[in-house]
Amino acid sequence: MSFEVSVNAQQQHPIITLKNGNTSAEIYAFGGFVNAFTITTASGLLNVIDGFTSVEDAVVNATNGFKSSFLSPFTCRMDKGEFAFAGANYKIEKFYLPPHAIHGLLFDAVYDIIDTNSNDNAASVTLQHTYLATDKGYPFTFTVQHLWTLEANNQLSVTTTVHHTNINAIPYAQGWHPYFTLGSTVDNYTLQFDSNTMLEFDSTLLPTGNNITRTEFAEGALLKGVFLDNCFKLDATANQPICMLNYNNISVTIVPDSSYPFLQVYTPDDRQSIAIENLSGAPDCFNNGIGLRLIEPNTSSIFTTSYFVSITNF
Repeated sequence: MSFEVSVNAQQQHPIITLKNGNTSAEIYAFGGFVNAFTITTASGLLNVIDGFTSVEDAVVNATNGFKSSFLSPFTCRMDKGEFAFAGANYKIEKFYLPPHAIHGLLFDAVYDIIDTNSNDNAASVTLQHTYLATDKGYPFTFTVQHLWTLEANNQLSVTTTVHHTNINAIPYAQGWHPYFTLGSTVDNYTLQFDSNTMLEFDSTLLPTGNNITRTEFAEGALLKGVFLDNCFKLDATANQPICMLNYNNISVTIVPDSSYPFLQVYTPDDRQSIAIENLSGAPDCFNNGIGLRLIEPNTSSIFTTSYFVSITNF
């Protein structure tokens, strides 16, 4: 079956669908994210992304859980929204979950469709947004591109490229915030990822600088009664897969490259989905320096992660 790309421009912002036979990925120009990753099985449709009901829903409720939001130019929480850089002090103006600024500046950005492509091997779309230093707390312009690619065997990947032309290097961290659902409650899922190291948080979910040894997820652990809003340092020497979420005969495998050395995991109170977030830098990295990047002018920074859905005996 050949791959296809279609664009629905009859919404407030376009929806791009990448399709291959029984597999499709629905990408929103609003936010630049995947809102659905759906496989048709003998039992019906399985969408492994807990997304929005519509573009309008995403626009209105972008900050309600930050479903699938890209986190840029900082990840998770920043201490009271403040940081110092190159001899100057800055304070983020955008969204706060008191007392901290949270989840960056581009979660509600609208992206332009730069390119679509389909052939016998893949379907893809490239989305682009230029941040124009509209927040006084981050007065550095940059351009971000997301290349979404659907390939055979239920594989979806996203490569994010960040580029800028400021005079000097700029501080930066990249991440994104997808919620996964496998058709049941989180209590029935098993989670495995290659880490024995969890960052210790204070009472406001900022890293203290200490690490905690936590080993159960390296072997795989049932999530029944487990509540998480934690950041883990991935084992760079481990073999792939880096992370697997399982329920019965369904599994989602998450394979970030070395640009994403941290994994933030969050279980919402409703237990209907789980956020598994690839991060290039730890929460508050603009202050603690854990994973903070300094991107030089006219030099691209690239971040890639891939998702594989496997369904057996359906």
